[in-house]
Amino acid sequence: MINERKLFAVTLVFLLSLSLYSQQSFVHGVSDKYVWPTDQKVLDKLHAWQDLKFGLIIHWGIYSVPGMVESWAITSEDWITRDTTMTYEEYKHWYWDLSKQFTPTEYDPERWAHAAKEAGMKYLVFTTKHHDGFNMFDTKYSDYSITKGPFKENPRADVTKHVFNAFRKEGFMIGAYFSKPDWHCPDYWWPHRATPDRAHNYSIEQNPERWERYKTFTYNQIEELMNNYGDIDILWLDGGWVNSERRQVFIDMPKIADMARKAQPGLIIVDRTIHGEFENYQTPEQQIPEVQLPYPWESCMTLSADWGWTPRARFKSSNLVIGKLMEIVAKGGSLLLGAGPDGKGNFPDEVYSRFEEIGKWLQKNGEAIYGTTITPYYNDGNIWFTAAKDGKKMYALYALPENDTLPATIEWRTNIPAKGSKVTLLQTGKSLRYKVNDDKVTVTLPKGLKNEPLAFAFSVK
Repeated sequence: MINERKLFAVTLVFLLSLSLYSQQSFVHGVSDKYVWPTDQKVLDKLHAWQDLKFGLIIHWGIYSVPGMVESWAITSEDWITRDTTMTYEEYKHWYWDLSKQFTPTEYDPERWAHAAKEAGMKYLVFTTKHHDGFNMFDTKYSDYSITKGPFKENPRADVTKHVFNAFRKEGFMIGAYFSKPDWHCPDYWWPHRATPDRAHNYSIEQNPERWERYKTFTYNQIEELMNNYGDIDILWLDGGWVNSERRQVFIDMPKIADMARKAQPGLIIVDRTIHGEFENYQTPEQQIPEVQLPYPWESCMTLSADWGWTPRARFKSSNLVIGKLMEIVAKGGSLLLGAGPDGKGNFPDEVYSRFEEIGKWLQKNGEAIYGTTITPYYNDGNIWFTAAKDGKKMYALYALPENDTLPATIEWRTNIPAKGSKVTLLQTGKSLRYKVNDDKVTVTLPKGLKNEPLAFAFSVK
């Protein structure tokens, strides 16, 4: 018999080290192998998405009960550390049995959506199923679901439905995160065999009928999401080791995409790290590309160190998040910021406070972020540049370094204001004194400004 209290305590210690390690491992990068969609409806939606610039990704599942890194603890890869008092099989069953404790009676998707809107976010990506196979939506193809466990009698048991509805009412684009690998499904991790890593644990060549069942299972679940949950704008597919030319593993993405777009015309499909026609935008994870990229992309980054809820988490400051948003937008991307509620359905107070602070800044300075385009000269030190699409106005965005205070003057080179142009501080709407010497602009800041990032608007030559 496993001592559950001891296991819980040891697990929390393990999770802390795992969470720090996980942020340094398996980070998805970018590639120049981008393929533009040919479907005009997809292109139109993609261009509309590119104007939004700022979104929220919510990781939530059985891993939120103890507050641990999502799914990864049940793999058996070299980088994973676990409690040595348990066998691997015991640990997997303990983890999967967390579903019996998952009763999020306090979750409030309307509050989440309102807070995200106040933060200035414009689109949502919600985790309908992570790699551990626990479904946060009502599926008839698996009993391992929020609607079939201890929460099933709750009128809001179909969590995905109510989250999508709440955010849709606030005007958000809706994205469904879905994991292509499902470690709980016996046709992916065959219980007859060991599970040495994240991949399927049997030879597809020797067991083609098993893999065909898994392909059908995946297709059927995505079909449920595409047909039973209202308008969906983005299908965000994770688990790049499934459907991989390099690994010779395929799940028939053309068939899935055809079905999904018949149900959701213009659907943006993000088959992460699988470069080609079904990766409509790329998703560098926990990093920002070094230079501008000439195709659609987003940086998905966490507000704390982890995607989901963990106890005693440390959160990035609002100024740091705003600075990253400035850099990402200046380089032509969007920021997808990650946070997650606990096992009862509550976000930490720090999440709401960061959302409020970021939102207040964007309410005054959003003109320099939303619907902007890139500029040829987009960076000078801590200053990033964006431009209005009509080319009549440019924005200089000053990213205040962590723990610094605002200087008396702000300077940048290139992107010189046109003769007679005003330089306006967006947060006040007032013109500032500035001078131009050769190719350097020096702007004098008024006294008494709050210690936060700044945005300036001006006309260019």
